[in-house]
Amino acid sequence: MPPPSTARHLLIPFAGRGSPACREALANLRLPKLEALLSRMAVVQDDTQDETTLSPPHERAIAAALGISSADGQIPWAALEAKQAGLGPVGENDSWGIATLCHWQVGIDDVVLGDPAAIEIDATESDALMAAARPFFEEDGIALHASATPGRWLVQGQVFDGLATASIDRAIGYPISQWSPLSADARSLRRLQNEMQMLLYTERVNDERTARNVPPINSFWLSGTGRLPSLHTDTAPTVDDTLRGPALRDDAAAWTAAWAALDAGPIMQLLAACTAGDDVALTLCGDRGAQRFGVQQRGVVRWAKSLFSRESAPAVLGAL
Repeated sequence: MPPPSTARHLLIPFAGRGSPACREALANLRLPKLEALLSRMAVVQDDTQDETTLSPPHERAIAAALGISSADGQIPWAALEAKQAGLGPVGENDSWGIATLCHWQVGIDDVVLGDPAAIEIDATESDALMAAARPFFEEDGIALHASATPGRWLVQGQVFDGLATASIDRAIGYPISQWSPLSADARSLRRLQNEMQMLLYTERVNDERTARNVPPINSFWLSGTGRLPSLHTDTAPTVDDTLRGPALRDDAAAWTAAWAALDAGPIMQLLAACTAGDDVALTLCGDRGAQRFGVQQRGVVRWAKSLFSRESAPAVLGAL
């Protein structure tokens, strides 16, 4: 997770979304504060790549703001989080990853990754499963650490050095085979994942979850792998994640409502700061790209002209 943020750079993941319902809803979005803010700004950075990248645009944008340069699928979120949590000295030779407990939905043709946020893992369950899993990880030379979030473990081992993995934000709701995080070179991790699946199937925690009619925890997703470079900053933008859940569910009504709340809240506040003369920045992220907007300096004539030639919010967001 990114460290404490600056006050005047707002970053919005899933501002644009190519899933069917959200894309259809995009044309009807009415975001007057966003359009007013964009009329006062210009694109200062544009990162557009194919939507098949393992690292989504919002993660690439946060990493860039932190001064972290890495290959696709190797933004070292786990190493950064381990350093912030004080899990011993985290140097350039320490490789980490994030193992997120999850539910794989088995269908007729595909196995789909469910959203871990929807399966209600509590700290007691997470600790019990970690105690059962630790010997299996340690046998492969992997140290296992709890994080501040139940069901989300930090793993440390040489096997994560240079290993590209897909962000869980890419994989949720899609077939496992499409975003499989484990390459052919990581056979030991494939075996470990299979062992964990068998272990989880027999765990009492899952018997109790079944009795409560909640999805069983039947696997883990590996992401955030890599080594933390020595040169990076501890200042990140303010990240507003309110669009994430609706976007991943392709819930057009909730996504539209979340956008309206953003426009009336954080966007309006950023607009007020911009109008007051503050040096503000806004980064909008979609499935393919992230655009960072900064305040442009101009005369009164150009300013007045911009107020009557605003690009519509749907056009800007649709290009992401």
